[in-house]
Amino acid sequence: MSSKQFDKYQSHTMDLVDLQQQHALQRYITRSSERERIAGELQTKSPMEVDTPERVALRKAIIDPRDGLAIERIIGRDDLFPISYLEAGLQAANPVCRIEIRDRIGRVLGHATGFLVSPSLLLTNNHVLEKFDTAQFSVAQFNYEVGLDLKERPIKTFRLTPERLFITDQKLDFTLVAIEEVSADGTNVSDFGFLPLIPQTGKGLVGECVSIIQHPSGAPKAVAIRENQIMDVFDDYIHYSTDTMPGSSGSPVYNDEWIVISLHHAGVPDPKNRTEFIANEGIRISSIIQFVVKQGANFSDDQKLLLTDIVKEWGVLDHTDEEMVVEELSGSWYEGATGYDTRFLGKDYEVAHPKFQSDLEQDIALLKDGSNVLHYTHFSIVMSKSRRLAYYTVVNIDGNQLMKIGRNDKWYLDSRIETEYQCDPELYKNNSLDRGHLVRRLDPVWGDSAEKANKDTFHFTNCAPQHDKLNQKSWLDLENYILDNAEIANLKVTVFTGPVFRMDDVIYRGVQIPAEFWKIAVIVKKDGNLSATAYLQTQKNLIDDLEFVYGEYKTYQVPISKIEAITGLDFEELRNHDPLNQLESTTGHVIDSPRDITL
Repeated sequence: MSSKQFDKYQSHTMDLVDLQQQHALQRYITRSSERERIAGELQTKSPMEVDTPERVALRKAIIDPRDGLAIERIIGRDDLFPISYLEAGLQAANPVCRIEIRDRIGRVLGHATGFLVSPSLLLTNNHVLEKFDTAQFSVAQFNYEVGLDLKERPIKTFRLTPERLFITDQKLDFTLVAIEEVSADGTNVSDFGFLPLIPQTGKGLVGECVSIIQHPSGAPKAVAIRENQIMDVFDDYIHYSTDTMPGSSGSPVYNDEWIVISLHHAGVPDPKNRTEFIANEGIRISSIIQFVVKQGANFSDDQKLLLTDIVKEWGVLDHTDEEMVVEELSGSWYEGATGYDTRFLGKDYEVAHPKFQSDLEQDIALLKDGSNVLHYTHFSIVMSKSRRLAYYTVVNIDGNQLMKIGRNDKWYLDSRIETEYQCDPELYKNNSLDRGHLVRRLDPVWGDSAEKANKDTFHFTNCAPQHDKLNQKSWLDLENYILDNAEIANLKVTVFTGPVFRMDDVIYRGVQIPAEFWKIAVIVKKDGNLSATAYLQTQKNLIDDLEFVYGEYKTYQVPISKIEAITGLDFEELRNHDPLNQLESTTGHVIDSPRDITL
């Protein structure tokens, strides 16, 4: 690129930035009187009294009930935080990176900020990565920070891969682009985590403090913590008083729970002095999500696969009833299916199907041929007649042969079992119930039968209705942890999964909706011994002896004996390989991250 071409690029970028600033100023001026009224109210009222009841209700819903001072902070009466707030901030900073904008010969044209929103996708501004070619030559640099020794930490550089996914819009000034998952030096981009995007509005209230993590002027990572307030909320934008500098474009703006509420993109210039700014503007995450959702019909199978980690929570691919095609496969499809292999982990490590308590055996749904186990590709299922859901599923995962295959949007009723024992599509229509896979779609997708296994996971027998308030993040993180480690270590893993059936489960459309789900993962450790670990996702407080309390769902690691007690299943010898079996405490402990797991 010649100096003339470089100057032309810089001029074009400045034009884009100036355009965004002018639009931001117009919005600021239009709402001046309304903003002054709100500012006046905030002198005597709290953000929860000023903002709309709907937004206030959602804001309260995402506050951790264990944070007893959260409401006090929002209404401005208390600035105390648990010390873990700083730890959470560091965790929220890991996915933030410096974007180095380059030309085709590697010349550096400028810097900006971006952040991971999934293990494969990065979000920044349109004016940062406006075109496919710009993204193709640019890189994301993680870990560009100054440590406690005041020395720069080693930078980890990843190429962007827009050929896999590139979604951009100038009006909303965002670009969502794929990133390589392993760098040239062998670092996994997943090591840096990602910031989940929440579609609901109300994540930040007018008058509430926010924080921003950024690479100002391309410098090492910096943070502006709470020395700022949300000044105004528009349909697609938020105005706030956060300190930012050039290079901060593409930074995440957080509320006090370190949830991303907007994508920073422009300053609001002072009309009396263009070198000064009177506010900053970010694009609302909910608006970006709405844009991506509308593009859903145009995504290829590979792009849908890339988007799986973020769109699952938005309902793009699962809750669009018009797109859900329900079919019944012919009997020949199931011929030769052997399902779960009990000796999959090795000839010396047989892991048998669990046994049932005698009072439950009569509730097992029989197949039309008189047997009681549905065999699919690499997994098997046993169904309950009364609940019309699986008692349990069990799958073989071969980390050495895992394959990535696009989603299949068709769902199937199994012709081998009476339809009266299967929850049909009517249960999921016109509501926010999630059609949750019990055998995770990616788990059995390996080897020569990967395509068939992928399709098999879309049977309603493998489906469980999950509450609309179910917090799936920790459960999904656990599933990712099991699968990722199987892949990285070339491990073989056996995973049992199922719901907990309780008499007081709520009845909806004739079906009792399980409020809890369990999982048992079995591996052979490097020392040759089995390890079997059990997990429970529940609203019940295990510390209080499983007494029911209303609150958010949490994932616990529990003894296998606890799963046996609440399900009526008997895993026999497996409990002897449970690391919690030898501990005095049998209540279990909360799993907030993989490091909390005892193997």
